[in-house]
Amino acid sequence: MRTIYLITTGGTIEKAYSEQSGMVLNSASKIGQYLKLLRLPDCEVRVIPLMNKDSLEMTAEDRIGLVSEMGRLLPEGHPIVITHGTDTMVETGVYIQKAFPELKVPVILTGAMTPLGFEGSDGQQNLAESLLAARLLGPGVFVVLHGQVFPADQVRKDRESATFVWKERE
Repeated sequence: MRTIYLITTGGTIEKAYSEQSGMVLNSASKIGQYLKLLRLPDCEVRVIPLMNKDSLEMTAEDRIGLVSEMGRLLPEGHPIVITHGTDTMVETGVYIQKAFPELKVPVILTGAMTPLGFEGSDGQQNLAESLLAARLLGPGVFVVLHGQVFPADQVRKDRESATFVWKERE
């Protein structure tokens, strides 16, 4: 059986509607209930809820904590998928690349433009694609959303098209 670690950090993929505030907020992790909807007969996904924040609220300390958790997991040799808000996903991906220049497994960052459970959410698709990418890709840090795979340092969020696109060469 193949093992994949799934570290949850929050972002839109994990947001829920709060009737009390009338807002969409990060409150409790809900990835587990959506993993149960997937058919993964030869794969054990071990969920590690690290934090549940909007990515615009992530701090340097949060990224240090994420890298620390990854440092604990990486020696086991299993791929890692990280759910993350799309606004600072690339920043975190590049931070991970710098922290681990000699990765031996794929590290996948994914998220959603619309929360899991909302009509039209891309979260379930992105989650499933990321788990598949974690099994197929070689070592490195990647952003996987909307049927696309990008090296983390070669992508940017395009707000107009509500997806990710290749970054222009500098």
